[in-house]
Amino acid sequence: MASRDGYAQDRHRRRVSGEDSLLGTGTRQIEAFGRKVTTTANQLISPLSDPSSSLHYQHAMTELQKELRRPGIQQRVFSYAKASPTELVRSKLSTTEIQHRALTYLPDDLLRNIPENENVYSLFQGFQATIPEEEKEEDPHSRRRHQKSDPRSRKLLEERAPGSNEPSSLTSVRKDRDKTNHRLEMMTVRKNMCSAEIREIDNKISNLNTMRKIVLDRLGDIEQNELQLEQELLELDDKFEEMAEEFDDAATLGNAVTPPTEVDPEDTAPDHDTLDLNESFMSASIYEKLPSPKSSKRQKPTRRKSMPIRHEHFEPGSNIRELQAHNDIITALDFDVPFGSMVTAALDDTVRVWDLNIGRCIGLLEGHHASVRCLQVEDNLVATGSMDASIRLWDLSKAEYSPRDNGSTRGNEDSEEDNIADEPSAPQSSSMQDCPLFSLEAHVDEVTALHFRGDVLVSGSADKTLRQWDLVKGRCVQTLDVLWAAAQASATMNSGDGQWRATGRLPDASADFVGALQCFDAALACGTADGMVRLWDLRSGQVHRSLVGHTGPVTCLQFDDVHLVTGSLDRSIRIWDLRTGSIYDAYAYDNPVTSMMFDSRRIISAAGENVVKIYDKTDGRHWECGAGMAPEKDGQQPSTVEKVRIKDGYLTEGRKDGVVGIWTC
Repeated sequence: MASRDGYAQDRHRRRVSGEDSLLGTGTRQIEAFGRKVTTTANQLISPLSDPSSSLHYQHAMTELQKELRRPGIQQRVFSYAKASPTELVRSKLSTTEIQHRALTYLPDDLLRNIPENENVYSLFQGFQATIPEEEKEEDPHSRRRHQKSDPRSRKLLEERAPGSNEPSSLTSVRKDRDKTNHRLEMMTVRKNMCSAEIREIDNKISNLNTMRKIVLDRLGDIEQNELQLEQELLELDDKFEEMAEEFDDAATLGNAVTPPTEVDPEDTAPDHDTLDLNESFMSASIYEKLPSPKSSKRQKPTRRKSMPIRHEHFEPGSNIRELQAHNDIITALDFDVPFGSMVTAALDDTVRVWDLNIGRCIGLLEGHHASVRCLQVEDNLVATGSMDASIRLWDLSKAEYSPRDNGSTRGNEDSEEDNIADEPSAPQSSSMQDCPLFSLEAHVDEVTALHFRGDVLVSGSADKTLRQWDLVKGRCVQTLDVLWAAAQASATMNSGDGQWRATGRLPDASADFVGALQCFDAALACGTADGMVRLWDLRSGQVHRSLVGHTGPVTCLQFDDVHLVTGSLDRSIRIWDLRTGSIYDAYAYDNPVTSMMFDSRRIISAAGENVVKIYDKTDGRHWECGAGMAPEKDGQQPSTVEKVRIKDGYLTEGRKDGVVGIWTC
């Protein structure tokens, strides 16, 4: 039994050794297989005339055939033939290695677009340069332990070190020099790394600016389509109203027609008097039933349903548009909303209405007999005060309005030829014929300032009076004498003879007596030529506070819940605290201030220059905006800014040459 087991084991050993003779890892098997391959190669390469080569070839082929007849070899060959490539890879590679190769594989498309690396230093050098010098220095205790642990290696390094026979002082200086050179090299590496990062950031900023410009263009297209949709909606509303009126008129005429009845012919022969009476009666009845003729005009919508916001994303100081509005000095301008309606007046005795969205004049407000000195736009209502001592009110919603299709809200990217026109546009002569509402006439001299809110309008004139008007009744309800109020205030304060207050400078004949005013409910603020700012109570008609500070005529003012801001020909802007009546802040310019306005963040003013002066209240920064910031063209400088207005970061400025500039700030 034992001999049988030994025989089986020996047979199994010979079988395994035979199976592994071809693909095994034993030395003898590999050598034998190598000799066979060499013999086969020699047989294939050597010339056929050599008889020994054919014998070796036959012997080698015989041995290979014997090896291939073994069952184990055949079974292994068949198993490899049936196995898939995935199974072969899994049998040779571990799961971790397969995952690593799958994650680190990059297709040729990605490798093709790899940017060129301009860095002259390797990643290892950059990492080495970022290590602080303190971490690079070795700890003395660890160095001492290293010297004790391996003195033989230390001795070999010292023997191979250059200058080992040099004095210790010279060796120390050499080490310091090498260390300094190394630090200098690391500094150079860091400097180049910082430069590479800056270039990379610049590229990113450039890409982001390009993306931002694309999105801004997309926003402009959306706003343009939005405007077209609103115009289409307006046309559909008009069409719906016309069809509704036609149906109502048809129903009215249908009810008025009665069916005929049979009567005796002899009874239907009336006399001449009855015939004339019937004819007149029938004519009157028919004309009463006829519908009134419809106007083909399309009225301007009272307010847009959506406001443009593209200007809010422009860089501060970007030019949106320039308009050659008039041929003379701009005396007044105002607008309702950004890209809405703007009204301008100049010394050329014209008042123009503009569509800011397309930059075109849509009509003239005709009725004054002289130039308009002041105006205000509120929604669709416009109030204008003229040198002919009259005040007129207009309703822009009754204007004939037909927007051009070639309008665009894009300004700062458009060409300069599109932004400014050589001459004022010629609107239709009858586009504003239905806009006048009524005229207010009570002043005896030119109207220099006005302000209205709700049904109350207050005006100031060179006749040294302020007048309060009821816009519902269309008449003056109160007259305030500024000189009398000044005299009363002086007498109350026991300041002497109660004469007109001296300004501390020579009188300016060109200054308006009433330079600016603003009302809110019963409160009225008025700035006059004596430099005083008086706060009135319209209920009593009395001055309850006077703000003293300016040394020149007050030309502009505006107040909110807390502060009152005034501008004067004394070149200063003053901010007053209404709660205490004291000065909260003040600053000055090089030239007289002719116009001023503020919003929630900025105070803008015109100060005798070709730029608009802007004061940022949030960070206290002063900066400038306007055509004067651009380089000169053909040696010509832009004209001086006279009037400014701002709403929601949308700034308009009127100049002495009649040009109106529109900017973002």
